[in-house]
Amino acid sequence: MSAHEQAADDPVLAAGGPGTAGGADIGSDGHVPRRRASRRTCLLVLIAVALAVIALDRLAKAWAVRTMLPRMQSGEGPIDLIGPWLRLTYTENTGAAFSIGTGYTWIFSIFAVVVAIVIIRTSRNLGSIGWSVALGGLLGGLLGNLIDRLTRPPGPGMGSVVDFIAFPNFPVFNVADMCIVGSAILMVLLSLRGIDYRGPAASS
Repeated sequence: MSAHEQAADDPVLAAGGPGTAGGADIGSDGHVPRRRASRRTCLLVLIAVALAVIALDRLAKAWAVRTMLPRMQSGEGPIDLIGPWLRLTYTENTGAAFSIGTGYTWIFSIFAVVVAIVIIRTSRNLGSIGWSVALGGLLGGLLGNLIDRLTRPPGPGMGSVVDFIAFPNFPVFNVADMCIVGSAILMVLLSLRGIDYRGPAASS
């Protein structure tokens, strides 16, 4: 039985008329192409992920300032979660993620604002849920650290970022840093799979 005959017999496929699946054309190989996620859905996913990352990052940093800062100042030292392999500590970073570029806080503040604007502009054309999650995580991570740079001493744009998660022989980092790196990895994977941020229709 041909794809068009299957579509005619199947009430779900026939809903869009002969040769369609709910209005989507059946390809020459008999498969129905993936539908592009709606722009509204993608935007909502991006916003939800970004807000969740910001909220988690702010809560974690507030806990670090309230708990780990006094602990380190008193000489008690870090909290070992998995022996010496994973520790909670406290440090203040004036650089980018993972303490890169220490001393250039104002440059990273400007860079974060520029990238956030690019993500917001890109979101108008999103058609992929995967890219929405990746860009939402990246935006949330950038804004999480940017809030520190804008609100913490010594002043707006120059503030230090709170870091508190430590691995051996590795820069201390925070939740926002993890989300930035995780989002970058996800974007690489999506690109390797040939998934366009605008959705299947744009990449076909």
